[in-house]
Amino acid sequence: MENDHVFTADPVAGELIASSPIASVVSDPRLPDNPLIACNQAFIDLTGYSEAEILGRNCRFLAGPGTEPWLTDAIRGGVRERKAVLVEILNYKKDGTPFRNAVVVAPIFDDAGELAYFHGSQVELEEGADTPMVTRRARAAEKVKALSKRQLEVLKMVAGGLRNKQIAYELGLSEKTIKMHRGLAMEKLGAQSSADMIRLAVEAGI
Repeated sequence: MENDHVFTADPVAGELIASSPIASVVSDPRLPDNPLIACNQAFIDLTGYSEAEILGRNCRFLAGPGTEPWLTDAIRGGVRERKAVLVEILNYKKDGTPFRNAVVVAPIFDDAGELAYFHGSQVELEEGADTPMVTRRARAAEKVKALSKRQLEVLKMVAGGLRNKQIAYELGLSEKTIKMHRGLAMEKLGAQSSADMIRLAVEAGI
């Protein structure tokens, strides 16, 4: 049994991914086994699990007999080191259907610099697609090229899990200025949320 108490979605965590069209989840590393505390509709649609079946469980419930253990280890290593990681792993939907999943897991820190959440996003890859990771990396890198130097700095820090307040402190700028640069970067990247922004940054190798 994964957890013995009923989980309800964390509203703050849910806000991070609600507007993302990409299947996304948020987990809480401060709880035993880093359980999922929020998921969006796209994740429910992708996996076939209901919110009640998802919350409170570690994301490994998507693993199955063909899941590559070395890729699971790569995700675990990213979580342990609090670094963003991108892998293409074989996962399974609720009905047992296997699918190739491009997974990004990235840390999110609170205003005090403490690890608050991990954000995970999943994209189902087409069967037999030619080197999809390379293609996605190239597309993301092309989008990132449109950013100014300052916007790129902000993007790197967002991908590193920092909040606006922390980025402002690191760059010696006002929080208002950071919000402006972040907004412009999101617009240029075509990102609908911070979660999408983080994924693009990780895909681009930032």
